[in-house]
Amino acid sequence: MARRDVKLSFIIPNLILSERLRYQIAISLVKGIGPKLARNLVAYVGNEQDVFAQSTRALAKIPGIGAGLASTIKSADVLARADRELDFISKHDISTLYFTDNNYPTRLSFCDDAPILLYTKGTHDLNQRKVIGIVGTRKASEDARLNCERLVEGLAQRHPDTLVVSGLAYGVDVCAHRAALKQGLPTLGVLAHGLDRIYPPLHRNIAKEMLVNGGLITEFMSVTQPDRPNFVRRNRIVAGLVDALVMVESPIKGGAIITARIAQSYSRDVLAFPGKANEELAKGGNYLIKKNIAALIEDVEDLEYALGWEGTTGVVTQQRTLFPSFKNEDEEKLYMILREHKELTANELCVKSGLPVSKVSASMLALEFAGLVKCLPGNAFKFIP
Repeated sequence: MARRDVKLSFIIPNLILSERLRYQIAISLVKGIGPKLARNLVAYVGNEQDVFAQSTRALAKIPGIGAGLASTIKSADVLARADRELDFISKHDISTLYFTDNNYPTRLSFCDDAPILLYTKGTHDLNQRKVIGIVGTRKASEDARLNCERLVEGLAQRHPDTLVVSGLAYGVDVCAHRAALKQGLPTLGVLAHGLDRIYPPLHRNIAKEMLVNGGLITEFMSVTQPDRPNFVRRNRIVAGLVDALVMVESPIKGGAIITARIAQSYSRDVLAFPGKANEELAKGGNYLIKKNIAALIEDVEDLEYALGWEGTTGVVTQQRTLFPSFKNEDEEKLYMILREHKELTANELCVKSGLPVSKVSASMLALEFAGLVKCLPGNAFKFIP
């Protein structure tokens, strides 16, 4: 009898987790409900399962839902598709990250349009102390490849705790992944489709290597095709996961430029390699620099200067925790407020400090990496004595 109880103690929590995940997946499936509305819906009702337990009439009265979305939520197709996806991720050892999970990427959680659910595979740490995104054109020149490789090599030598993020596309993306693997840095590929495939297929082997030191991540479930709109949605995840985004080379129009603009909107540092004025593939980087969207970068030292990184890999010491130093007045102001109140949400910090969300997000992330505060579920922060 005792043995049976022990077995049940493991089985029951797993069943509860699977049931909860079923409804998390189902919410992400409802067409017409984006990340913001999904968050509001769950907060309004109480939890994911209760959303589907509501009557159609009750759902229709919830702000932002209405009769049409209410009917879609109550459709049996949504839960049936969620069940198929639950079976798929179970069979293929895929992990999920829900927006309220403790291990949901901290940087991404500050973005209003962050996915409510992510599917991941690999050995990556999405909350790595340093995360750099590297993007660019699919038709990269030899100079672009060399710049990308030199930058990654510099990161490996001076900041071996850096996670390199890109989109696993042709050109600059795959160059960044390959360079990271060669230098022993973890590297993460953000996909525009489900984890049942690799696009382009030519990159299957490197994707397998990335699973050993890094991994793959997507907001799309299995059977999702790599359609054009999905790449734009993918780009916002690349921008949201990183401390800074480096644009290696791009024409004036393209996915890399879109990603750079999104990164700027998230208050991320954007850097771009310059190029010759008459070269088509240099126009994107030159444009970003000319419009003050991106800082000019030529080597890893420029990246260090932009981010305030020291050129060594030192560990945050206890002395720094006891006698903290701050990069700017915003960090010090927020630190003192949190020290007084012990625990506050990001919104409360905005109100008490008078600072905009973008500055609070960036400052609290820096304080967390310095070991001065702890990020809690629900965009809350706790003071570390």
